[in-house]
Amino acid sequence: MATTALSVMSPDGGLSRYLTEIRKFPMLAKDEEFMLAKAWKEHEDPEAAHRLVTSHLRLVAKIAMGYRGYGLPIGEVISEGNVGLMQAVKKFEPDKGFRLATYAMWWIRASIQEYILRSWSLVKMGTTAAQKKLFFNLRKAKSAISAFQEGDLRADQVSEIATKLGVLDEEVISMNRRLSGPDASLNAPLRADGESEWQDWLEDTDAVSQETQVAETQERTIRMSLLETAMTELSDRERHILTERRLKDEPTTLEELAAQYGVSRERVRQIEVRAFEKLQKSMKAAAEAKHLVDA
Repeated sequence: MATTALSVMSPDGGLSRYLTEIRKFPMLAKDEEFMLAKAWKEHEDPEAAHRLVTSHLRLVAKIAMGYRGYGLPIGEVISEGNVGLMQAVKKFEPDKGFRLATYAMWWIRASIQEYILRSWSLVKMGTTAAQKKLFFNLRKAKSAISAFQEGDLRADQVSEIATKLGVLDEEVISMNRRLSGPDASLNAPLRADGESEWQDWLEDTDAVSQETQVAETQERTIRMSLLETAMTELSDRERHILTERRLKDEPTTLEELAAQYGVSRERVRQIEVRAFEKLQKSMKAAAEAKHLVDA
């Protein structure tokens, strides 16, 4: 996709002004979104692509705001999210039946998280899935147990967070110190009158090779493709409940969904579990068919 075809506004000119400007772009009705997506997919209509992107800039900004607190300019976080949005528009398959926002949020989050991980590579935070989960969820976990004190966590708090996030106590202690310490200000300017930042002068001795980055990107793309295909095999209700319960940073409660569908909390829970099991089964079968995993 040509960059010019999907050029978007940048928050560089001021965050408040940017947020005000993007609210002027109208949201798209389902049928209109479908026709625009078809126009881009089949004819590479740049105007269609532009409208798809601009109508979802508010979604990017909303998701990006959830990543404040990592010592990074929120404008840059939004810009990275916009890159993910453009990738989502490029790969979106309108005939598969779900809305662009549902598909795009995965690409937006992935782009933002990759940017944050690159920026934080100097803290040697680790690369396992559990460590990355810890990195992006530690603040929320601390807030959930009212651990607002400065400095180290208490032993019981460390243990509770480690159990919840599936990591070692030592990893919680180490990550908390990294997120609370001077590493958080690596983006601080060297001088008040200069644009250079501290991290510009530090060498990342643990830099990931280009080959590894390509492999990880390809693996993520494959997983996204498997997930997107598997989601289409769920009913509208299953897909909606699974998205609300498991694919959001702040899941919708069982009570809210029960009220929406006029059923019991237990019934919603059963639908969620069944949908998740169907999703896992479908993704595994597809992966085996593509010889991505052992049968």
